[in-house]
Amino acid sequence: MSNQDKIIGSNLRNLREALGFTQDEVSTAIGVTRSAYANYELGAREMPYDILIKASDLFGCESYLLYEESEEARHEMLSTAFRIEGLSEDDFKEIIWFKDLIKTNIKLNRLMNGQNRL
Repeated sequence: MSNQDKIIGSNLRNLREALGFTQDEVSTAIGVTRSAYANYELGAREMPYDILIKASDLFGCESYLLYEESEEARHEMLSTAFRIEGLSEDDFKEIIWFKDLIKTNIKLNRLMNGQNRL
């Protein structure tokens, strides 16, 4: 278990809890078993990059932020967080689409303000 896996796991758990999702909901939305997702949150298992991208899309944050521990990164990760309950699989797809629009807007604002990080 690497320190990086622990950081990613902690960020995943914090985002999931902030959004009010269960591990079952997240694992279904990103296409993994609940036990695999639980291991990602614990930092006990390395999350494959394609699954990390799906998780970042669901949570509405840039994937690189999941590797960060800073307060600034936490703030940006939570910028698209809103709690919702009782969602269907189609609802999750719509949320991912909507959060992608928000992520794109954040990227454009960052670029317009002279920040190089995409």
